[in-house]
Amino acid sequence: MRLVTYLTAAGARFGIETEGIVLDIAAAQEAVGGSAPMDVHAVMAGGAAALAALRETAERAVGRPEFTRPLAELRLAPCVPRPQKIICVGLNYRKHAVETGLGIPTSPVLFAKFANSLAGSGSSVPLPGGSKQIDYEAELAMVIGRRAEHVPADHALDYVFGYCNANDLSARDLQFRTSQWLLGKTLAGFCPLGPTLVTADEIVNPNQLTVRCAVNGEQRQHSSTADMIFACEELVSYISRYVPLEPGDVILTGTPEGVVQGYPEAQRQALWLKDGDTVAVEIDQLGCLTNTMRSKS
Repeated sequence: MRLVTYLTAAGARFGIETEGIVLDIAAAQEAVGGSAPMDVHAVMAGGAAALAALRETAERAVGRPEFTRPLAELRLAPCVPRPQKIICVGLNYRKHAVETGLGIPTSPVLFAKFANSLAGSGSSVPLPGGSKQIDYEAELAMVIGRRAEHVPADHALDYVFGYCNANDLSARDLQFRTSQWLLGKTLAGFCPLGPTLVTADEIVNPNQLTVRCAVNGEQRQHSSTADMIFACEELVSYISRYVPLEPGDVILTGTPEGVVQGYPEAQRQALWLKDGDTVAVEIDQLGCLTNTMRSKS
């Protein structure tokens, strides 16, 4: 299933997207009955029973277009609205590690973003006044579905509820101001997630997905998760040894080569993101996450 959270004048709504059409779960359930959860976090907390109830409501609503709206008409929220943790992995693609000149890591490089950095697909991202070097990073995000602690790698993907696109936006001049990357990574809107959260059963192998990023239609990144140094299951296992993972936690798995920081220094000035630039992150089977950069008024 492809799960959507979207915003209305009355508040957030929850739905299932199929071929560009979103079923409003609350409206459908009021009419056809059922016991489906009313947001994505309740689905994750409820496990298999919650997913089954969601499917039942969707099946009962088949043929009832009054409960649906086109995805393209919706104002999307982050597809995971309230994660307890947003854990990011740096330098996790071989070619990206090489282009940065920082070397191939021997253990996953971890840092965090805060919830204020979340943004939905289609939303504008405010450019911070204190930075002149805003970069894009197309990434596959994993969303944890049940508590994971000391999980072995060969079972780690069993703990993943689903996957989505992410853009690990980075203010490079702030990121590298000190040895700690946090400041340049967790500015408002600097973690767009979406457009939908795709349940894990629809993704056969997260380690074999094409990742693309375009700025104003110009392709900047084109790679595959097969180039990751630490595969998805290794990341879940490694992190869970030290930090218990909870349902709704998000793991950004790293970005491939092609970021502005990887270009020769003489070319970077023309490539940093600026007001009006639109960044599109597209990953196989996960749709396209699109955001426009806007200067603060």
